[in-house]
Amino acid sequence: MSIGERVLGTRSTSPELWVRHRAVDPDLDLGSLHSATITVVADDGVPLHAEIDEFVPEVTGGRRAKHAAAPPATLVFIHGYSLNLDCWHFQRAAFRGAVKAVYYDQRSHGRSGRSPFGHSTIAQLGQDLKRVLDDLTHDDPVVLIGHSMGGMTILSFAEQHPELFGTKVIGTVLMSTTAGGLDPGRILFPMLPAGLGSGIMNRVVGTLSRGHRAVDALRHRGHDLAMTVTDAYAFGTDVPDEQVEFVYDLLNQTPFDVIADFFPAFATLDTWHCCVTLSTVPTAIICGTADKITAIGHSRKLHARIQGSDLLECEGAGHMVNIERFTSVNHELEALINRAIDQHEAR
Repeated sequence: MSIGERVLGTRSTSPELWVRHRAVDPDLDLGSLHSATITVVADDGVPLHAEIDEFVPEVTGGRRAKHAAAPPATLVFIHGYSLNLDCWHFQRAAFRGAVKAVYYDQRSHGRSGRSPFGHSTIAQLGQDLKRVLDDLTHDDPVVLIGHSMGGMTILSFAEQHPELFGTKVIGTVLMSTTAGGLDPGRILFPMLPAGLGSGIMNRVVGTLSRGHRAVDALRHRGHDLAMTVTDAYAFGTDVPDEQVEFVYDLLNQTPFDVIADFFPAFATLDTWHCCVTLSTVPTAIICGTADKITAIGHSRKLHARIQGSDLLECEGAGHMVNIERFTSVNHELEALINRAIDQHEAR
């Protein structure tokens, strides 16, 4: 745990862990970890790009390693708005082979297909998650790990399928996210060309989306200023230049019409009532105290409403806390995964 970071709640793990994460190789190229492509077809026909990292007994230090049996849970990582599955680079490097893990690109993001008009909603993302679980995890218990819009996806899924929590879903991680009350302009600002961020509302976004090719051209031409904005909004402290460039590239790869399609969903988001469902399983909440997009107050509110949850506050970190403070985040993930498995096995 880094200096100034603290955990609030009931965090505890048994001395003999099911899953242990490894130290991350700092020289490993960001976004370079991939597995074979799997296509999951959503209920409206959109193809979702997915990848699975299988359990490899030789690389895990968990209690099942000596028996060459996988830990009794599968991890499912769900990325945020205008990102793709590569944003989990540091978590993928730490847990690869130690446990079965599923990564997928949300609809219209990364290598997944484009969403039809009217289907770019948080509710639809919850339905997509159900299809991913059905197709790729089968009867395995799962721990759901969501960043930003990925956390909102988990809450939407909980609203639609509360009966699966405590049975299929044995643990959750909500990272840099909220259940509602978000200022949508905070989300949009890093993705806009220079000078168009402040005060953008739905009507203006609609206008920009109709000319999205021109907006995309402006985003590409304004690289240096966009890098500065990305650094300021994604991170709270000084990070290596390659991390800023990596996040900038992830954001810039998402066409602006996709950004505009999802934008209205954030203004109407309200799933606070789903915190009761997440209270039935071990839950960890993670956020940077300098997050300019989903401010720390959102995470504190989630912690207060999800009984028994843990809250990791990363002092001074920004929205991309999974990159900026990956060591602390990976420690917290390890603790939550093991607690979830312990409680599930004890039932």
